[in-house]
Amino acid sequence: MSSQVDRREAFAVPQSRLRRHVPAAERLDSPVTTYYVLLGSTLLLLVIGLVMVLSASSVTSLSKSGSSFTVFLSQLRFAVIGLPLMLVASRVPVRWWKRFGWVVLIGALAAQLLVFTGLGVSVNGNRNWIELGGQRLQPSEGLKLALVLWGAAVLARKRLLLDRWVHVLVPVLAPVGVLAIALVLAGHDLGTALVLLMILGALLFAAGVPARMFLFAGAAMSGLVAVMVSTSPNRMQRIESWLGGGSCTEVLTTCYQSIHGKYALADGGWWGVGLGASREKWSWLPEAHNDFIFAIIGEELGLPGVLVVLALFLLIGWACLRLVTRSDDLFVRIASAATMAWLLGQTLINVGAVIGMLPVIGLPLPLVSSGGSALITSMLVLGMLMAFARAEPGAAQALGARAGLLRRSLAVLPGRRGS
Repeated sequence: MSSQVDRREAFAVPQSRLRRHVPAAERLDSPVTTYYVLLGSTLLLLVIGLVMVLSASSVTSLSKSGSSFTVFLSQLRFAVIGLPLMLVASRVPVRWWKRFGWVVLIGALAAQLLVFTGLGVSVNGNRNWIELGGQRLQPSEGLKLALVLWGAAVLARKRLLLDRWVHVLVPVLAPVGVLAIALVLAGHDLGTALVLLMILGALLFAAGVPARMFLFAGAAMSGLVAVMVSTSPNRMQRIESWLGGGSCTEVLTTCYQSIHGKYALADGGWWGVGLGASREKWSWLPEAHNDFIFAIIGEELGLPGVLVVLALFLLIGWACLRLVTRSDDLFVRIASAATMAWLLGQTLINVGAVIGMLPVIGLPLPLVSSGGSALITSMLVLGMLMAFARAEPGAAQALGARAGLLRRSLAVLPGRRGS
């Protein structure tokens, strides 16, 4: 009898703890909030992406390879590779992220140069891939991560000198920024070049570069983009079809993808046609599992589905903003701001192209669209943000306390009493 009483007392929860009410604002202010928001949003978007890649690619995979799972299994393989890499990245100390910049930058530039060798592969007019062992990789994804790490480290070290032109231009804008963008544009990939421009702009803004320098650099880069668009007939056709809106006459060529993306969203309506029941994926909508997967989400899952996806990206952006405002480390603030511009900027361009608010440029939706290089790079940079979140004051202690509580809880399980 006494043993039963002792056991009840051991597992009893004090009434004071049961009655205690923690306000929502206080919970959000917890030092581990950023970490768990990043982890939860990333995993949810990864699961949604895998499910939607399977649904959107099943028809084209079956017609090309004889199996409905070819594209999905490839994406799943990259997700399995990316998960441990993300977890390892989340445990890397901030001081090591500062040192990785040069290594990642040199490796990314060298890989991008391979695009112009015999290993390079052209896809839809863009020479931005290399093929190794039957697997296509996109080196420009590594350039995004390299610019974030290296640029943040350099600007953080030069924070007291950024009121001078020479320290703003060298070496972040020239030669490195210009070289990276030039290599990508040489492969005719304007979409990735725009993302690199957004990363550079966010780096300068977060570092506190004076507005006059920031505006001058922005004007120069905007002029470069205008030249690249005006000198490419394909890009000019995309811009003209976008400006033409619903009056576009090239229904079977330039406007075909955009029109069928809108058809998918219209067909989905408020509540969607049901998971797997898309009509547009039956070879009507090009790149349904890649650049236009957001249209398939809208068609199959309706407005709730697209709102959930957008809300998860907004949560990632909110977590980045918390890192910018709460960290005392300038490198962390600059890198977090650049990452936010990268992920949210690419999301806005992708979604804007699908709904017709922006021209079709050809950028995937991070973590959701099919593409192994983009998926692994996105997971790595999110793992980096988690490492920053773990470095927040009090976060490491709180996470350690929760891990200790979990171990103590497992210790009372029947199978572990004798151990």
